[in-house]
Amino acid sequence: MTALATAANAAPSLDTILAATRDVKGTTAARIQEIHKITGGLRMLALNALIESARAGENGRGFSVVAAEVREISTRVGAIAERFSAELARQMDGLETMTLAMSSQAAGQRLVDLALNAIELMDRNLYERTCDVRWWATDSAVVEALTEPSAERASHASRRLGVILGAYTVYLDIWLCDREGRVVANGRPERFAVAGQSVRNEPWFAKSMGLATGDDYAVADVTRAPLLHDAEVATYATAVRAGGATHGMPLGVLAIHFDWEPQARAIVQGVRLSEEEAGRSRVMLVDARKRVIASSDGRGVLSETIRFDTGGQRAGFSVDGTGTTTAFHLTPGYETYAGLGWYGVIQQRAR
Repeated sequence: MTALATAANAAPSLDTILAATRDVKGTTAARIQEIHKITGGLRMLALNALIESARAGENGRGFSVVAAEVREISTRVGAIAERFSAELARQMDGLETMTLAMSSQAAGQRLVDLALNAIELMDRNLYERTCDVRWWATDSAVVEALTEPSAERASHASRRLGVILGAYTVYLDIWLCDREGRVVANGRPERFAVAGQSVRNEPWFAKSMGLATGDDYAVADVTRAPLLHDAEVATYATAVRAGGATHGMPLGVLAIHFDWEPQARAIVQGVRLSEEEAGRSRVMLVDARKRVIASSDGRGVLSETIRFDTGGQRAGFSVDGTGTTTAFHLTPGYETYAGLGWYGVIQQRAR
């Protein structure tokens, strides 16, 4: 282990510094109290000495001067101790406040970093989906099934899509649709009997047919798909073009349905929180409307909207009156995938 690593491992945490500050504050208060007891005892002794010297008359006059001086000194020591106690208390309170602020800032920033990590992982995942759909739309079996439609070609395309699904387990199904929006083939016909169904009114279909080139793609909001047994899906689609050419005439649409729920759940539940933190934290992905699309506790998915003020920032955190921290980070995108305006969000209750 290097000296640098050793020093880093030995560095005290802010919680340790805060605990030490409070210990010093407690120790100082105890010692000041002891001083007050001693000075109080000295004043009592001086008072008793003054009484006895008064009884002794002329013979006790010299002793009374000493007793008065002792009482004066004890009073001055007590006053100094009182001022020291007040000044030190203010300084220690200030140090504690600064340490708490630093601890809060560090804890909040850590949650922001974890929120970024969650949304980054999803961005990288979905970037691959955009590549997949544009690539598979040029597959010869897919193009031929729409170029010269026939039952045989549709069956061949279905088998081809099934092979793809066998290698890519993150998808529920892949649909090949003609230009009228009718599903002519899918990769899992034995599981999802969608052939012949119309998807003309699906937003991703119209968007795909209107794309300028084969380099473009359309994506729909995460939703439940009735034709896929009401599963949660993120659908990516693009136009299938004549000859598989980038600028070919649109013949129809290829749509890939990302199996959203298990993939998203793995990301939000995989954020690196301690067991103690996990018990009081909620990790989420939210869309551009701040609708919850994934949650580590499984609550509110596709039905709850999270309210948090970004203040015009891409990332940050805030702490409410109950001590709950809400940290967020806007999607950074990945490679050519700009993201969809989604956020990684973590809400963490105070200890």
